[in-house]
Amino acid sequence: MIFRQLFDSVSGTYSYVLASRPGGEALILDPVLEKVDRYCRLLRELDLKLVKAVDTHLHADHVTGLGELRDRTHCMTVMGDQTKADVVAMRVADGDKVTIEGLSLDVMYTPGHTDDSYSYLMGDRVFTGDTLLIRGTGRTDFQNGSSRAQYDSIFNRLLKLPDETMVFPAHDYKGDTVSTIGEEKRYNPRLQVRSVDEYIELMANLKLPNPKMMDVAVPANMHVGLHQEELEKEGRAVSAVEAIRSLGRPDILLVDLRETNERMKHGMLEGALHTPYPSVEDSLKPGGMLREVAAATGRRVVFFCAFGERSAMAVAAAKEAGLSNTAHIAGGIDAWKKAGGPVVH
Repeated sequence: MIFRQLFDSVSGTYSYVLASRPGGEALILDPVLEKVDRYCRLLRELDLKLVKAVDTHLHADHVTGLGELRDRTHCMTVMGDQTKADVVAMRVADGDKVTIEGLSLDVMYTPGHTDDSYSYLMGDRVFTGDTLLIRGTGRTDFQNGSSRAQYDSIFNRLLKLPDETMVFPAHDYKGDTVSTIGEEKRYNPRLQVRSVDEYIELMANLKLPNPKMMDVAVPANMHVGLHQEELEKEGRAVSAVEAIRSLGRPDILLVDLRETNERMKHGMLEGALHTPYPSVEDSLKPGGMLREVAAATGRRVVFFCAFGERSAMAVAAAKEAGLSNTAHIAGGIDAWKKAGGPVVH
């Protein structure tokens, strides 16, 4: 397995690059905007294809690299269901899995630092975001934070993991790089409390200044979504209402870019072809399935995904591949459902 822990000294942020093999698919956790050049260089050096960029929560101390990485690598952006970010390609909830070729991360909802804080468990290690830090815990005094929720996330979720589970946080300010669940149980001063009320009192008396970047980072991180207006101007976007009206038309080929678990959870559109987003570029090349089907039938390919971000990128990829008769459903299956469109489970 390829595992790289990268550090941004300005914000004290750790980012993690994961892949199962050289030449394979990669995932990055908690990327920082100013370090995107560095990540891209590392990906090239290790011959990796970035397919997912994940933020554990909406950060207040740095601007996320999610949008820039998506624009440069056409990867999918991933955050939790509760995020205030305008658009991400995939939203996950407790119990879901985030997968790339050869690797799978279990999604754990661990609110408290913020109301959209998640941890990601992968075998012998857990990526705790700002929920559990090394010899510390994330502050709970802004972004709908809650000391009570954080106590529950830490004591009833994270500390129930095996003691030998390695802890990789999103931040450290003292130079520590990794810990274990067992170590944190024994030596983390904030975890030596006897009750939830004692923990709430401890967190209420920290009196920390706001992060220096907070006024810049939070608004910026809420606006990372891919702008889809250009496609609308070019006539390459179909509204959910229009798409519902055209359901079943023989001249249209609906292509679902979501992953299997998203389809099972949120429903499917009748008659749609399933081509998960990471494989769409190959499918659009000469000899690729989508290109061949479009050429043989003359049907207009209409892509859709969860919120419109992957499908917008697929339309751009189709255009680059010389396939002009494509469009996407603006707002994805989310907009489709809100407009009363039928789904099949």
